[in-house]
Amino acid sequence: MQQPTQPIARDIVLIGGGHSHVGVLKRFGMQPEPGVRLTVICTDVHTPYSGMLPGYISGHYSYDDVHIDLARLAVFAGARLYCDEVVGIDRAGQKVLCRNRPPVVYDSLSINIGSTPSLGGVPGADAFTTPVKPITRFNARWLALLARVQQHTRGVLHVAVVGAGAGGVELLLSMQYRLRHELKLLGRNPDLLEFHLLSASAQILPTHNPRVRQEFAKVLARRGVHVHVNAKVTRVEPGQLMCANGENVAADETMWVTQAGGAPWLQSTGLALNEGGFVRVNDQLQTLTDPRIFAAGDIVAMENYPLEKAGVFAVRMGPPLADNLRLSVQGRALKAYRPQSSWLALISTGDKFAVASRGALGFWGAWVWRWKDHIDRSFMRKFAEFPAMAGQVATAPNSQLALTADESLQAISAIAMRCGGCGAKVGSTVLSRALGQLQVVARDDVLIGLHDPDDAAVVRVPPGKALVHSVDFFRAFVDDPYLFGKVAANHALGDIFAMGADPQSATAIATVPPGLEAKVEDLLFQMMRGAVEVLNEAGCALVGGHTGEGAELALGFAVNGLIDESLVNVTRKGGMQPGDVLILTKPIGTGTLFAAHARLAAKGRWIDAALQSMVVSNRLAAQCLREFGATACTDLTGFGLLGHLVEMTKPSGVDAELVLSNLPLLDGALETVAAGIVSSLQPANVRLRRAMRNQEQFVNHPRYPLIFDPQTAGGLLASVPADRVADCVAALQALGYQHTAIIGRILEQGDALEPVVLLP
Repeated sequence: MQQPTQPIARDIVLIGGGHSHVGVLKRFGMQPEPGVRLTVICTDVHTPYSGMLPGYISGHYSYDDVHIDLARLAVFAGARLYCDEVVGIDRAGQKVLCRNRPPVVYDSLSINIGSTPSLGGVPGADAFTTPVKPITRFNARWLALLARVQQHTRGVLHVAVVGAGAGGVELLLSMQYRLRHELKLLGRNPDLLEFHLLSASAQILPTHNPRVRQEFAKVLARRGVHVHVNAKVTRVEPGQLMCANGENVAADETMWVTQAGGAPWLQSTGLALNEGGFVRVNDQLQTLTDPRIFAAGDIVAMENYPLEKAGVFAVRMGPPLADNLRLSVQGRALKAYRPQSSWLALISTGDKFAVASRGALGFWGAWVWRWKDHIDRSFMRKFAEFPAMAGQVATAPNSQLALTADESLQAISAIAMRCGGCGAKVGSTVLSRALGQLQVVARDDVLIGLHDPDDAAVVRVPPGKALVHSVDFFRAFVDDPYLFGKVAANHALGDIFAMGADPQSATAIATVPPGLEAKVEDLLFQMMRGAVEVLNEAGCALVGGHTGEGAELALGFAVNGLIDESLVNVTRKGGMQPGDVLILTKPIGTGTLFAAHARLAAKGRWIDAALQSMVVSNRLAAQCLREFGATACTDLTGFGLLGHLVEMTKPSGVDAELVLSNLPLLDGALETVAAGIVSSLQPANVRLRRAMRNQEQFVNHPRYPLIFDPQTAGGLLASVPADRVADCVAALQALGYQHTAIIGRILEQGDALEPVVLLP
């Protein structure tokens, strides 16, 4: 996680990862603004480029070819990426409201979310058709259709596209090309597929010139597509579309490509919208209602320039939007954006052939597709290849931001040399405001806690119980403080669960970078809100802590747990028995993945999947392992798989076999270690290679480096009696630990000094 050298004074929040916002991120990455923090809120970590989606459907491009990796781009831009769904805007409080996380504060805000399906109130359309927009969710729908066609073996399958604009025509021809090709590969008759294109008007591509329309009419006829004009769909039933002209069209699969509208949540914002629900903006891309809020792309309705919903406008709005967002936090005059009056549309036919259309001009050929391919790939390279400055943080000493007198004093204080005499504590007012918003679980055995503060917390130990103590602390490795708080709390609870104890109370120690009071307060609240949600779910009360200033955001917890005083339920590292089977409940690879993430070498979906694994609690897994008689258990943390296994074999007086091919791995971990990217802790862990009897045979095995990979909030490593292991694995997978795997077995201790034997 990059830490700013200037105190954060202003927050620019981007809702959506559309074409305009990726341009904003790239521009700020190339020229950061000191004191400004960017945050992107988006449901997906990949943004599809609409210009290449038809080629992806046709099979000419891979998924990665046509998607911009928002996670990598955000790292380059020094921006925070929050994966969540926006449900509203609190304009009075200047907060973005999200479905699954605390509100996100903004000083300037931009909306670039594209459009959402507008099925026009057609009965049955919602249930029996597939809307193309929003395109960020299109891939899952397309893959489902592809799978259905591949499995179809009998009769004719009718595929329909409702909407005969350029998008609808291009989509149909691309689908036809790909689906027929798939059937040929499977040895089936491609004529079992029949395609229908429905236009509500008297012609196809109504916004294009006659020459272009005629060429596409020829292509559609040559390809055997049934074109239905004046066929406004009025009702959809299973297997058929009913039209206003009385025609019924057979349709087993229907893609809906007619005009979409604005997201429903915009209606509650109070922003001025047009009849289609699109945000009305002025020439500066500023909403008519609120000067702090901007919008761009398909979601906007420009007052002075009625625009088609074309990707070219969203792309070209990116630079002026970035400039105006920068100017807005500087308190300077904004610049006008004047869209072009005509533009070049390159429309593909699915088979590496394309038609160019601009005004009255039209021309086509395979060379046009190659030209389009060159343009599209060049565009995508801008967001996949970053200059050497990538990831650097602005160090300019003087901010150009428009600050109040009080904010200026706070900024000076934040960057001044701290004396340290105060212990670098965060101010009590900031701290109390941030923590006062938290809802901490109530426990009868917490006598004095967070909401009854004193010099120290007081908790009661019930009769017959003993305390289990553990502590963990580490700096942030992800730019989302809420998610980081969740991971940190989950990691701290791991030892308590592994021992078989029930968490009782936790004391936090947090470090936050200095800055404006409002920004420090929000950062602390976001982080602690995530942590408290995890602690509450575990029944663990946050009872106090210490917060100080430091160069980097960091968080840790001292956790108390309760266990029977007799220790009858305790699960220790040293109970392994020969014949036991080794189980691992979560995949490994967090160390190498986040090292790669910091170097822009990891795909966003790899990091997203790793984080989802890291926030999964070990609580239910620990209970399940005890129910199936686990003889030893520990949670995987910084010492890596091999380090923890050695810790278990020594006190148990046993040896162990570890099967490399059975190790569950996080997506991307093999790729990043193969590239030589490892965590900074890895070299220390590698020193334990002397604990392996035959490591020389496996040093070139692709999975070998991962047994040293340090884990954060990793899974449980346990030994289970062989006669119960199959049922145990099945039970763990049913509880949601789907990556649970048998990774080895326990052996009698031999004469060799090395306790671990590797198997391929």
